[in-house]
Amino acid sequence: MSEARRIDCGSPALLEFRGPDATRFLNGQLTQDVRRLDQETSALPSCVTDAKGRLQFRVWLIKSNDGALWVSASGVDAEALEARLTRYLIADDVEVKNLSGEWSLVHFTADPGAAPAGVIARDSARFGVTGTDWWIPAGVTVKFSESFPLLQGDALEAFRIAHGVPARDRELYDGLLPPEAGLDASDISYHKGCYIGQEVISRIKHAGKLNKRLIHARVDASVSMESVLLDAAGKPAGEITSVSPASSGGKRDIMAYLKRGALEVHFMSPDGTRHPLEVRA
Repeated sequence: MSEARRIDCGSPALLEFRGPDATRFLNGQLTQDVRRLDQETSALPSCVTDAKGRLQFRVWLIKSNDGALWVSASGVDAEALEARLTRYLIADDVEVKNLSGEWSLVHFTADPGAAPAGVIARDSARFGVTGTDWWIPAGVTVKFSESFPLLQGDALEAFRIAHGVPARDRELYDGLLPPEAGLDASDISYHKGCYIGQEVISRIKHAGKLNKRLIHARVDASVSMESVLLDAAGKPAGEITSVSPASSGGKRDIMAYLKRGALEVHFMSPDGTRHPLEVRA
């Protein structure tokens, strides 16, 4: 499959933060170092966690063309996200505006070239490969290049799983510890200072212990969501969260959570056959 694809991300929940305290305030709410937006033009992933370090929302950050900070999230209630992020907004000089519905988001899995007038373009790896986000104002019609055909349906799901991208309500859910899903590699700064849940996440890093971890693997094409992951002793070793709708060469991509300490993991198909698990980097 060519990497040049276009993905329609709809109109995500979108909040705008502006004012002299906006960066400092958001830095105390998010796991990402918001100050990076001053030096980068990329969209940055981040987590919103509770005081116990557990996931509430996964969001993406950009700085708009006029310097405001945008926080977006797909598949979540914008009012719930706003309520969580403004819960601790008391004396800070920050203006918050809900822009949900005013912009749509299209992602390209390769460089689409210059963006049309009025469109905000940012580098982004939201689908596991270096690409570009276009934020398009509502009511603006954009003609897309035929060299970027639309990726959707089963083909999009296969692409997501093939690149090991966790999805909400599959790999990501309320109460998850972000490092369990591998988000510490992309969404978390361990050097910026305090934020809600920071102490717990820092302890996890220093202890180096997680009860489970998300893996991306290839298995026999007969795998299904009903398949069981087992360890060398034949005991349950984890849970499959996503199975690709596409297969190649008799193999299929999956995503799964493995329990801590599980060794020589394989999966058992519904007919009782055991198959090896090929963990991918």
